[in-house]
Amino acid sequence: MRPGNWRPLTASHTLRQLRRDGLVTRTAYPEVPQRVEYALTDLGTTLLDAVTILIDWAGTHHDEICANRSGFDGAAPAH
Repeated sequence: MRPGNWRPLTASHTLRQLRRDGLVTRTAYPEVPQRVEYALTDLGTTLLDAVTILIDWAGTHHDEICANRSGFDGAAPAH
């Protein structure tokens, strides 16, 4: 999910799946307006190294990925 394309329903669905997998916890506070916090579980923290590597790779190849997307999006549709 790219920051510019953030959608509440997509975020909600993703967070629900992460909770289901045991990767994050959700704490709701009885406040107005309601406040909710999410935190990594012990299992979730085991992914930090892998996710950091993926983020670094994406940053390194960002320009190439954007160029590929532009080329793909601008290409004539295949029949």
